[in-house]
Amino acid sequence: MFRPLEPVAPGARIVLGISFFVLFFAAWAVATLGGFVSPTFLADPLTMLHDGWTLLSRFGFSYDIAMTVWRVVGGFVLAAIVAVPLGILMGAYKPVEAFFEPFVSFARYLPASAFIPLLILWAGIGETQKLLVIFIGSVFQIILMVAVSVGQTRRDLVEAAYTLGSSSTGVVRRVLIPANAPEIAEILRLVLGWAWTYVIVAELIGSSSGIGHMIIDSQALLATGQMIFGIIVIGLIGLVSDFAFKAANRAMFAWRLA
Repeated sequence: MFRPLEPVAPGARIVLGISFFVLFFAAWAVATLGGFVSPTFLADPLTMLHDGWTLLSRFGFSYDIAMTVWRVVGGFVLAAIVAVPLGILMGAYKPVEAFFEPFVSFARYLPASAFIPLLILWAGIGETQKLLVIFIGSVFQIILMVAVSVGQTRRDLVEAAYTLGSSSTGVVRRVLIPANAPEIAEILRLVLGWAWTYVIVAELIGSSSGIGHMIIDSQALLATGQMIFGIIVIGLIGLVSDFAFKAANRAMFAWRLA
């Protein structure tokens, strides 16, 4: 019987996670191979795998995957470089927060996709435009989440640092940043997932490479197997990056788990 907040053994967690995918693909196979859904609207798993292999072996889809990964990483890293320091400053110093917070709160509600026509006008349809879409979609979310995290630091830690003679700058460097580093890393992990949605939108318009470009080309051919394969590749890459982020966080902040 399930109990609220009761932890799950690692082995059981793996089995449960795999079980969902098994059931999902089984239902998909029954719906498509059983003739309940037309192949025009939804390819069956076998056709999807065949189309995916064709894309990789004949049409250079690996290059599209590499380009999409590069765009996600590039735009996300740029956003993190700007957002994390600014978020820390906003969380640490209330005048800085009062100056930036209204604009950041306003800007984070603006959909990154709405900027695509302007970014194409300003930067063309090259890599800069796609990096900027991911940057805009990520930077304001990271700023506000980091600021909230730093602003909620335990006051007793700050007061203890002042009592021991630390300066304001020292409190930021020796208390606020170390205390919130695990949470900031977790924020980056979450926003990285959002960055993948922005890059696909950017690649759907004015792009000659990338997973999104392949998906929109496949739509014109009604090649649902290729579209599904592209979507699954995105999910797999995201899943791998998520696990890698979690492993890195556990390695860097093992003391937080103690």
